[in-house]
Amino acid sequence: MALSAVDTISLALEHTKQQLFRPFRLGQWLRLALIGFMTGELSSGGGCNPSAFSDLKKIRNQPNGSEEFFAMPHLDPHLMGSMFMIAGITILLGCAFLLVWMYVGSVYRFILIESIITKRVSLREGWHKWHAAGRRFFLWRLVFQFAGGIFFAILVGIPLVLALLLGWFNNPEAHMLPLVLGAIPFVFLLLLFLVAAAAVWLLGKDFMAPIMAVENLDFADAWNHLLAMMKKEKGAYAGYIGMKVVLAIAAGILFGIVIVVAILLIAIPFGVAGAIAVIAAKTAGLTWTVETVTLAVVAGTVFFAILMLVSSLLSVPVTVYFPAYSIYFFASRYPKLDAWLHPPPEPIVPPVPPVLDPPPLPPLSFNDPEPIG
Repeated sequence: MALSAVDTISLALEHTKQQLFRPFRLGQWLRLALIGFMTGELSSGGGCNPSAFSDLKKIRNQPNGSEEFFAMPHLDPHLMGSMFMIAGITILLGCAFLLVWMYVGSVYRFILIESIITKRVSLREGWHKWHAAGRRFFLWRLVFQFAGGIFFAILVGIPLVLALLLGWFNNPEAHMLPLVLGAIPFVFLLLLFLVAAAAVWLLGKDFMAPIMAVENLDFADAWNHLLAMMKKEKGAYAGYIGMKVVLAIAAGILFGIVIVVAILLIAIPFGVAGAIAVIAAKTAGLTWTVETVTLAVVAGTVFFAILMLVSSLLSVPVTVYFPAYSIYFFASRYPKLDAWLHPPPEPIVPPVPPVLDPPPLPPLSFNDPEPIG
């Protein structure tokens, strides 16, 4: 029987309790935290504290001369060139890291699906098992993002070019009415595009990926299979998307508060250490050089890595709950996935009765019987 989006909530919650807390296994939490980070199945709670920027402004505006260390007013051209080179290398490394992260996350998507179904996490075995499927899913992500980027560029570029050609930006006050009237459909189309892109990504990772895993299909055939299934129950899948949004908002608020509190507790010692380092550097007469910039980048990277680790560990219940929610919903409509989720019980073999040794025979007598009479 097909489950509704509401009926699946309790099933996914019970599954999360069983996998994470019955019993609790630290090794599984660590592996699921890594999977959650690589696949993006984390809480939407923030890790950015806006007050930190206001505090930085206060520090810069204090008349104690500390802004001399932050403002970098006296940089020679050689240092500027080195900093631009470091920035360029950082950007290239960031792009390379993004591609690697997408590729590993694509393989981990299938490891996550299997871990939800079997309640067992094995990264090394799962990587060898799902490497081919992950590569196909990675290609779909590239195609999806490339197509979305082109469509977004067209959607934004055409109105901007028209406005520039008409000269509306040269004198905005004189063209306020056409700018406002033109912005209304532009904003509407932009929101429609963002909603459609989010829905495609949601359907791809929640439903297309399980089809690829079960039937060993490429993303084109799996997507066509999914569309054929969705035509039969458009309302059910629309309700799923709506409920998924509601659950994501609730989880984002709940886990966002928990993560922000944890980050604040971690940021306090780092902030104290950073303030001591700045005061010590100012006292020693240090200025921004290639060495100090590199040291600051390394310290910031370490701090960011610690924040991501804590966020991933705290978000493990989300990492398990939402894939379980999608799998239970989809399995009730996809018999092959349901057979994987609910395998038939192993046949009960009746116990074989023990083989008993036959009773011992009476000893043979070779004496002739005595004659009678």
